[in-house]
Amino acid sequence: MLMKTPESRVLLLALTMAIPGMGLAQSQADNPVDGEAVSLPDLVITATRNKSTVGKTPQKTTIITREQIEQQLAISNDPGEVLGNLIPSYSPGRQKLSNAGETFRGRSPLFLVDGVPQSNPLRDSARDSYTIDLELVERIEVIHGASAEHGLGATGGIINFVTKKAESGKVNQSVSASVTTDDDVKSDGQGYKVGYRVSGQQGSWDYLAGGSFQERGVFYDGKDRPIGVAYPGEIQNSESYDVLAKLGYWLDDDQNVEFFINRFKLEGKGDYEPVPGDRANGVPTTARKGNPDGDPGYNEVTTARLSYSHGNWLGNQVDAQLYSQTFRAQFATTPFFPYQDAEGNARFDQTRNESDKLGGKFTLTRRGLLDDRLSLTAGLDMLQDETQQNLVHTDRTYVPESRFRNYAAFLQGDLAVTDNLTLHSGVRHEQAELKVDTYNTIDRSNVTQDNVTVQGGNPDFDETLFNAGVVYQLTDWAQVFANYSEGFGMPDVGRVLRGISDPGQDVDNLLQLQPIVTDNREIGTRFDWDRYHLEVSYYESDSDFGERLTEENGVWVGNREKTEIKGVEVTADADLTAAHNLAFSYAYASGKSDTDGDGDVDTKLSGISIAPETLRLSWSAAWTQALSSHLRFSQFLDRDVEGDQLDFDGYGLLDGTVAYQAGAGKVSLGVENLLDKDYFTYYSQAARVSDEYYFQGRGRTITLGYQLDF
Repeated sequence: MLMKTPESRVLLLALTMAIPGMGLAQSQADNPVDGEAVSLPDLVITATRNKSTVGKTPQKTTIITREQIEQQLAISNDPGEVLGNLIPSYSPGRQKLSNAGETFRGRSPLFLVDGVPQSNPLRDSARDSYTIDLELVERIEVIHGASAEHGLGATGGIINFVTKKAESGKVNQSVSASVTTDDDVKSDGQGYKVGYRVSGQQGSWDYLAGGSFQERGVFYDGKDRPIGVAYPGEIQNSESYDVLAKLGYWLDDDQNVEFFINRFKLEGKGDYEPVPGDRANGVPTTARKGNPDGDPGYNEVTTARLSYSHGNWLGNQVDAQLYSQTFRAQFATTPFFPYQDAEGNARFDQTRNESDKLGGKFTLTRRGLLDDRLSLTAGLDMLQDETQQNLVHTDRTYVPESRFRNYAAFLQGDLAVTDNLTLHSGVRHEQAELKVDTYNTIDRSNVTQDNVTVQGGNPDFDETLFNAGVVYQLTDWAQVFANYSEGFGMPDVGRVLRGISDPGQDVDNLLQLQPIVTDNREIGTRFDWDRYHLEVSYYESDSDFGERLTEENGVWVGNREKTEIKGVEVTADADLTAAHNLAFSYAYASGKSDTDGDGDVDTKLSGISIAPETLRLSWSAAWTQALSSHLRFSQFLDRDVEGDQLDFDGYGLLDGTVAYQAGAGKVSLGVENLLDKDYFTYYSQAARVSDEYYFQGRGRTITLGYQLDF
């Protein structure tokens, strides 16, 4: 039986994993397995501006390898579930077209694709991870905790999707196909996916092109009921495609220019309508075949990047990139925006977020200073974001166009004081400006009326952010680290601007538009033995003027409050033999906010912010050179929220895959929710009280896949 307090549990788990490990063999860095994403000491994290090595950073970092991604995709193609399964302290996936309620260490992560920001700083669409197909991703780099390395938005950490690169040789091709079905093999529960990729090198040129198309069926729960559909959007009963292209040219051995473009779209089919549940009596929200009002929701994203690198410009490493992103997110119909169509019929409108980003990053690194003990990294970042939210059918403005400009200069230094002691320190200065023209809010009850007039404004923000850390190598197998870092984010500007109800307001004087600065403190230890790897970290994340989401009359409102979050993470793995590996993780977080404004945090944060206490154990086995299998068990523990209706009854899930690699390709069989567990999702239980959002999780689901590289 687990001990009662989280701190006692961590101590017990660490001792349990550490004591047997004093003398066992190969680390998971050489044998990645299904289960928790682990640190690989020989890999560089490109998401860090100084390109740090994993296992030598003053804060916890994680690399999710291609092998781990493929193991997860053999079970589920939902990015939210993949990230939730592989990143400790990331909330369980919602199984919807939404990252709302999917937090990282209790706060928002900044999503990147090859360093290009995907998150929307002004009007959070909560779809940041649904901008690229993971089939085209080589690895996922994760920085845990608040970070200012890429500027705006990383109050909880950074998640960087690193896309595939061109392989050596003239032409390399890959084809893949998979089919998915519920365990009753219902026709509307079936789906399929196909993909193709080609890459190569020719002289000074290298290239890669790839794409995928997927059709998803209806999701069924453990009792074979269709899972309900949600306003934010659905990945079930949908179609998606992704097309990616890269073209690179080597000017010489040190200089490279590359152009990258990715086009992603996911759209619902719109032929199922929700059937509200009864939360008080444990009746889930379901769905039925029908013709719901409005058009299906979708995500439509185009990301482009032009980059240049020089490995030895006057002894410096130079990296520069210009990027753009066009982001469109349409949501389903809600009962909040009634109107009459041309025939006089009563209809309900739906909203669409539109965000256009332009930006640039310049980084210069000098190594080898002070007898090869000091490295310095300096840079300049620029971002312009224009965002608005419109009502689709009546062409009204729900959130006025907001223009955001952000400039930042930074300097980072890493000093090896001795062979065992390394100091890390940096500073980043942010200059941000927001411009909003005078506008009228809308009346949700009547299309012909406006609500109040809000005077426009041009508020600006000036923040200097610091980080400092230390890494000390105690022995050749033991290391301790500590870190302080600050992150910079904006509140959801759209929620603030659209929710103003008192006349005479001025954008320049709205305190709610002040930025969110998050302080992250972390201390931890790493152990690397021959056959064991263990990492334990404890963190605290505080914000004097944070943001807590609450639901009021069906609308999410951002309350600016002091928030404090703390937690622990444990990851470990053991090679029992050369062919069998066990991986383990434990994550716990708790948080409170100051709801009465007296300066003391007094109210527990709900599941919209805090992930459940989670235990995961996975077993990877290579039975022969061709045959392998993976099992993963996830246990989400109960969580109470001080008498609130958002208490969480935990559950456990078992997933598994079997793969066979032969000369004719690789065949895989994956089963999600192997035991067909009937359960309500964490978000449905712990994030909001609603009969319309009381969803069960997906029941047993089977995926058969095939891949051939040639």
